[in-house]
Amino acid sequence: MAEKNEKQKAPSSPENLTCPLCLDIFDRATILTSCGHTFCRKCLKNYDLSHQDLDHMICPLCRNTTKLTANRVDDFLTNVTVNGLVDDYHAKCGGVNAVLETRLKCTACKFQRDAISFCRTCNYYMCTNCDCSHEQLTSHFEGHEIVSMQDIIDGNVNIGHLSEKCSIHKQENKDMFCEDCKVHVCFKCVIVGHQIHKIKNQADFEQELRLKVNDLVQRCATKKSELEKNIQNVEVQRHEVYTAVQRLLDDVGQAYSIKAKELEENHRNLIERINAVKRRFDDDLNVLEINDRKRIKSICSSITLVAINDRLGHLETDSLTAHTLLCEQLDGMLKEATDRTSAAAITKKAQEKRFKPADDTHLDLGSISESTTDHTSAAAIAKKAQKKTSKSADDTRLDLGSISESVPKLEVIQRVILRGWMSGMTPYSDDSVAIGYADRHGIDIINSAGKKKRYANIPSKMLCYDLVFQNDRSLCITTGASEAHIYAPNGSRKSTIHMKGNANIKLNRSPSDEILISNAENQVYIYDPTGSTLKHTIPTKQNRVRQVSSTRSGLIVTSSCYEPSLVTVYDRDGNAGNSLQAPYGVYLFAAVDEQDRVYVASNFDRENDNVVIRLYDLDGLNLKERVVFKVLNLKISYDWCYLVSLSPNMLAFACDNKLYFIKVSLLSM
Repeated sequence: MAEKNEKQKAPSSPENLTCPLCLDIFDRATILTSCGHTFCRKCLKNYDLSHQDLDHMICPLCRNTTKLTANRVDDFLTNVTVNGLVDDYHAKCGGVNAVLETRLKCTACKFQRDAISFCRTCNYYMCTNCDCSHEQLTSHFEGHEIVSMQDIIDGNVNIGHLSEKCSIHKQENKDMFCEDCKVHVCFKCVIVGHQIHKIKNQADFEQELRLKVNDLVQRCATKKSELEKNIQNVEVQRHEVYTAVQRLLDDVGQAYSIKAKELEENHRNLIERINAVKRRFDDDLNVLEINDRKRIKSICSSITLVAINDRLGHLETDSLTAHTLLCEQLDGMLKEATDRTSAAAITKKAQEKRFKPADDTHLDLGSISESTTDHTSAAAIAKKAQKKTSKSADDTRLDLGSISESVPKLEVIQRVILRGWMSGMTPYSDDSVAIGYADRHGIDIINSAGKKKRYANIPSKMLCYDLVFQNDRSLCITTGASEAHIYAPNGSRKSTIHMKGNANIKLNRSPSDEILISNAENQVYIYDPTGSTLKHTIPTKQNRVRQVSSTRSGLIVTSSCYEPSLVTVYDRDGNAGNSLQAPYGVYLFAAVDEQDRVYVASNFDRENDNVVIRLYDLDGLNLKERVVFKVLNLKISYDWCYLVSLSPNMLAFACDNKLYFIKVSLLSM
């Protein structure tokens, strides 16, 4: 019965109802379905705030991933059992604050009486008898520091934690901390198994940890203030951008009004000229009519004269004179000429955008053309009028102006000769890379200024076929086809990943620090950051995946490199988009930058040392071409190349014993 009561009591103790994140009693206990670990819902929400770019949550305890839905933490299941135990505990203890009021028992004697004080020197809670003994036995307990339980409960005194007893050496306190093994140990454990390790006193370790936590809290507050100021600045800049854009709209509207007014004036001028032509036609017709009437009168006069002459027996012949109608030619056709000029170039984005109206541009609709011809009849004049046409202005564009755009470009800013044949490359910082060699020992760190140094925290005689640094600066390195080793920043080996295959292992990591492995097979392996758990095996269409990268959302970008050379995007279930495929003899090498843009380099013209790099945006599982940069002339003498993105503005490209740092200029597009 006692055993049963003890089992029933255990789950209700505060130690079993404490959230691992806030170290307080559970508040709305919520469970992660992937691993079963339980946390406060508000703690999970705060934890998720710093991982908004992920579609899954990584458990803070075991690093397993739980898929997130649209509502993220709100859709997680409540741990009904734990919440029930918390309610029972609060009911029995009289509320949440009862934890602070619970009377601790004496640890200095075996009678388990209520403690009234705590001895910092002995590290014991003491009942009334033990407290009196400390006061009376001055020869033995002189100088001991004793604090009252009321001061502890009121928070006036912080006594730290009681030392835990060693599970191996039962009488020894685990009052030391081994930094190499990350465990608490007793003095005897140090002598037996941790002689050459870095050991710290428990109090010193706790003090350092407390200082580190305080520093992190202060830095978080500073960073938060900095980001809040940045958000305010973004809003200020947004207003400036809107003002600049409105200025552009006003300038364009004003330019349109001016050009429209010119068009209206030109239209009125053309109508007036057509009316003038019409009046000239009327004048010419009137002249013909008058001349014909004169002829009729002359004929009538001639008939009268003929009749008179006939009666008189004498015929007189009158001469009739034809009158010629002269027409004047139009002043000539109007000539239009338009000098097309572009608007001022865009600099410094919205604020420096300026609208420049088109200069020296005639917005003519056309001109009225006419030929110079002599006409002797009304029909000829009518025909002349019918032949008059409106001739459109030639080579004239009604442009108001234009907005110029800067051309994206790449620029090689540094060329470095390596000390051996490059086998693997990985980013080391925003402007440096780490290079591994298959024919030389060690790893080189090289920055964009061309400065080199040797990475010291691995065995000096090690060959490196590929490598990748993790977020905590741990190094994952492969020395062949069967193993990948993970080394801590101090050089100690943490774990080993064993693989099966005949081709050399190639490495990379995801933004969440997962280890990505390819070994020229038709699948990609994804391990957790420690290398101890294989999380995913993704089947691929290619038979020879050589290089692999990951986006922030977990998509996988693969390069087969050799024939057939393909670049393909996969999700974690093995679904694939349309592949980029190079022609025979051309090899593709892909890299993903921190904004999930994909750069693809191709050595399409090895005879002339030409390399072309393209930039793609992700469209689901497909790659949408965004920019084809100008061809780079790089010295490439071998088929195996590596392309990595160091920052949104910097790429690194390596081939054989040559390394190039390439600056990326991507302005508004």
